[in-house]
Amino acid sequence: MAKHGEWNRKGATLSDVAAEAEYGVTRAFIIKGIQTARLEYRDGAIWGNPYLRLVRSQLEKYIGEELGEAYLVKVKNQAELRRVKKEISALKKKLKALEGRKADLVESLEDEGEKATSSTSSLGITHLVPPQKLPPLEDPAAHADA
Repeated sequence: MAKHGEWNRKGATLSDVAAEAEYGVTRAFIIKGIQTARLEYRDGAIWGNPYLRLVRSQLEKYIGEELGEAYLVKVKNQAELRRVKKEISALKKKLKALEGRKADLVESLEDEGEKATSSTSSLGITHLVPPQKLPPLEDPAAHADA
């Protein structure tokens, strides 16, 4: 029997179709587990298409008992490897886009630097003079007393 709240917790349930894809089990295997009362299920339908909703922990326990723990570990590792490869691919695409944007920004800054240099040289300015430090302002209250 499913623990309290297990049906509502995110990631704790999956459909029979997702179980087939993720764990490599058939619908007949899932139905056999339901008929032997080793798997709980709930009926569901999306856009008129019926499916079975299963508790992930029960399904993993059932797969481990029927097909062996080695099979379960192998399938879970394969699924995690797929997720990691997908994430790496997405990060590579994002990195490529960011590097392209960086190159555009650097090029833009270099173009602006060339424009600034050419405009000062056309004015006859050969070098820029650093700003001079101004003396501190006198306190107006000091003059009020005098």
